[in-house]
Amino acid sequence: MNQEKVKLLIVEDDPNLGQVLKDYLEVKGYDPVLCENGEEGLKVFRKHPFGFCILDIMLPKKDGFSLAKDIRHLDAHIPIIFLTAKSLKQDIIEGLKIGADDYITKPFSMEELLLRIQAILRRTSENGLHGGTQNIYEFGHCFFDYNQQILTTPVKKSKLTSKESDLLKLLCQSINQTLDRSKALKLIWGDDTYFNARSMDVYITKLRKLLKQDPRIQILTIHGQGFKLVNIN
Repeated sequence: MNQEKVKLLIVEDDPNLGQVLKDYLEVKGYDPVLCENGEEGLKVFRKHPFGFCILDIMLPKKDGFSLAKDIRHLDAHIPIIFLTAKSLKQDIIEGLKIGADDYITKPFSMEELLLRIQAILRRTSENGLHGGTQNIYEFGHCFFDYNQQILTTPVKKSKLTSKESDLLKLLCQSINQTLDRSKALKLIWGDDTYFNARSMDVYITKLRKLLKQDPRIQILTIHGQGFKLVNIN
């Protein structure tokens, strides 16, 4: 993805920080749009095509988590970074569940934010997960449509997030074999940092919960190696 073409939505209620972010990213070749509350951010997102979102968590009118959920309903694949003054474990887990691509705690350097944006854009454009010919998978009594991000089990049909879909696709591609943890992290998240590893654990837990509806299917943890999707006959 060419950064000159990336339109970024920044939603930050601190006018000074918001303007600094906007000015800095403009200098770096991006096309940022600044909003100061969640409702305005959602309204602007609906009107324009964006390629990236930077959302503060503590926002007036609509908080960052609620805004991210609304944005995810409109675009399941758009990268999202949360900005927050908090570093509480609960907030981090909540962000991961919504599908955050990254999480940065204030105060932070502009250079650090830029590197994280570049890493996410590079990962989403180069990981190769969205290519390939096979995007339909059947295992046990389950049916997974990667393009539509739909997992159908014997109990129900579930709409997956982009990361859940990417992770399940990798597991399906190596069914009954161990999916290397580091490989999955680098393909989906760009690198194997602690934050990304915790994020993957959250998604594995969510996939296990969904696949539990089919007793023939399990996701095993292979300690020190990774995960294995197994079809028990």
